[in-house]
Amino acid sequence: MVLFLFLTHLAIGIVFTLALVSREAGVKFFRFNAGLAATLIAVAFAFRRLDDISLLGRTALAALAIAEAAVVVYWATVGRRLASIRPALVAAAGAAGAVALVLQAIDVTTGWPLVVRMLAVASFLSSAGLLGGTCTAMILGHWYLVIPSMQVSHLQSIVKVHIASMLVRVVVVVAAIFVAIVTWQPGLGPNFERYIFSVAGIFFWQRVLFGLAPLLLAYLTWETAKIRSTQSATGILYVDFFTVVVAEVLAKYLLLATRVPV
Repeated sequence: MVLFLFLTHLAIGIVFTLALVSREAGVKFFRFNAGLAATLIAVAFAFRRLDDISLLGRTALAALAIAEAAVVVYWATVGRRLASIRPALVAAAGAAGAVALVLQAIDVTTGWPLVVRMLAVASFLSSAGLLGGTCTAMILGHWYLVIPSMQVSHLQSIVKVHIASMLVRVVVVVAAIFVAIVTWQPGLGPNFERYIFSVAGIFFWQRVLFGLAPLLLAYLTWETAKIRSTQSATGILYVDFFTVVVAEVLAKYLLLATRVPV
């Protein structure tokens, strides 16, 4: 389930960013990202048990399947005829993906307090935004090796999106931790404050460490992009993406283990 959620969020996040990159990146860039998103969703389905799934869970899978179909058609039409329908396909894939995320969050938190379920929805959406923004920024930075003449402003723009998504993610995580600590009462599940200071809390602190590292790395990327050092920026983005991946995998595990959508 952890891998299913992670792969789904990464794929949908990439779909979200398809509309944010200039066409100057070229046909192959969009084809590569669309193909990557479609592959990730297909692999995610392989990790999802199809038995013993609630109606809400099946609806989320159906929405995810719609997003997959739209992305595949988008990939097939990039640089070919019917190019005019691509914006509509991106919109359809993004909308279906967002619906899938919301339904996933509600399904996973069935029976939990309302405030936790709302935070889970915010957590899933912000996680997808962060993963997609980081991955696309990394790939776009690498693309300057393919198209050296591409304006550096495109990399700066996607780095801005990455920084914004990172700040939103931090706010959501802090809110989830605050609510988990403040609203806990005996008999309502494990004490999260006690958990994070126990031996098992090492997973939480790893999530915090890897989750905050991208703030510094995103700033360094922004500074290197300003001086048009795209290769240095890309190298930093590789490390950035690695830290985000580790943090978000741990976040999925902590959600299922502690019922806190960090």
